[in-house]
Amino acid sequence: MKTVLVLLLTVALGHALERGRDYERDKVCKELTQLGKDDFRTLSLVLYSRKFSSGTFEQVSQLVQEVVALTEECCAEGADPNCYDTRTSALSAKSCESDSPFPVHKGTPECCTKEGLERKLCMAALSHQSREFPTYVEPTNDEICEAFRKDPRGFADQFLYEYSSNYGQVPLPLLVGYTKIYLSMVGSCCTSPSPNVCFLKERLQIRHLSLLTAMSNQVCSQYAAYGKEKSRLSHLIKLAQKVPTADLKDVLPVAEDMTAILSKCCESTSEDCMAKELPEYTVRVCDNLSKKNSKFENCCQEEAPLGIFTCIYFMPAALPLELPAIELPTSTEICDQRNTKALDQYTFELTRRTPIPEVFLSKIVETTLRSLNECCDWEDSAACFTDKGSQLKKKLSSFIEKGQEVCADYSENTFTDYKKKLSERLRAKLPDATPTELAGLVDKHSEFASKCCSINSPPRYCDSQIDAEMKDILQS
Repeated sequence: MKTVLVLLLTVALGHALERGRDYERDKVCKELTQLGKDDFRTLSLVLYSRKFSSGTFEQVSQLVQEVVALTEECCAEGADPNCYDTRTSALSAKSCESDSPFPVHKGTPECCTKEGLERKLCMAALSHQSREFPTYVEPTNDEICEAFRKDPRGFADQFLYEYSSNYGQVPLPLLVGYTKIYLSMVGSCCTSPSPNVCFLKERLQIRHLSLLTAMSNQVCSQYAAYGKEKSRLSHLIKLAQKVPTADLKDVLPVAEDMTAILSKCCESTSEDCMAKELPEYTVRVCDNLSKKNSKFENCCQEEAPLGIFTCIYFMPAALPLELPAIELPTSTEICDQRNTKALDQYTFELTRRTPIPEVFLSKIVETTLRSLNECCDWEDSAACFTDKGSQLKKKLSSFIEKGQEVCADYSENTFTDYKKKLSERLRAKLPDATPTELAGLVDKHSEFASKCCSINSPPRYCDSQIDAEMKDILQS
């Protein structure tokens, strides 16, 4: 399977199938020959389900059917040399029709204004953003087996689509490996004399792989949303919030290690990249931080490395430290391009004093430091820092205060208790509001808090929500 995946990724199936060049056709034909039609189709379904995660099952299936059919026809012995180019051109033209059966993408109309290879390359580059809120719920054993016995192929296709579109940021080799093992489990258990006993036993066997797949999707989703540098900032903030009693020299290497792992593994062609890197990471984390915080130490007592990692990942923020206020970095510290330590130190010190979630802090810290960086292009950077400094400090203070207000009581209470306290606060703040208006505000604020007031909130969704919630501050 590893060899197959390397070959698949080498030809970049999602792009190569639509490029219409002889060398691309030869590569795809080689893949079809080596994989066989069934595996080629399966891997195409996984890939297009990830690529078009907002498409329906019918739309993705139709696209896969067309791609497999054209590949079979054009790779057959004696096929017309122009077959591949002709069929891929027809496929891109079909995508431009108003009643196209393929996944809808807002960038399609722009691609359709282009011609020839340019259009096909444009189409190949289209993809949907990955889902930040997976909706896949595994059916019961009885439901699984009923669907499987009725239509084994149909069940497998539906599962591959559902899982791949929901967990689109899992490294592709890991995703393919997990779905293959899962379907093998279903095939074995639904034909066994005692399906429930079989499922229990098999799920225990694949529990580690299942958890690794889910956690990889979590961390790679954030990495995809933030990019390398902001991801590093994010991990620094989260660790500083979880272990505010640590020093920067303890936290920073761990944050950088995590970013390096994600950079290496999220797009890796190796099926075991995450499986090899995460255990080594947990050793370094525990060496650096287990003695700095009792909850961290408890996590490091977990038996398996993946258990340690999961425990640390979901660990809530500790109470912030009550320390003197800190000043913004100086012009000398910011403008010396070799000196990132001052920026990291400022981020760390601000974070360990501030009880608002990472999605808030990442946004305002990045904005603040970017504004200060702009001063470095001024002739008198020190004067620019002086002018901007007081404004930025005021904006930062207002943002943090508002962030604390919108997330107040969320992490310390059950959701029901949080809504009660929120209702009391809003009633005191808006005594003239009608019960209907108050209920609407409670629902709106609690919906926001449930998604954006935890330590692992989804960055893309929350970025837009924070923009709306903090619009007056961010635009000031």
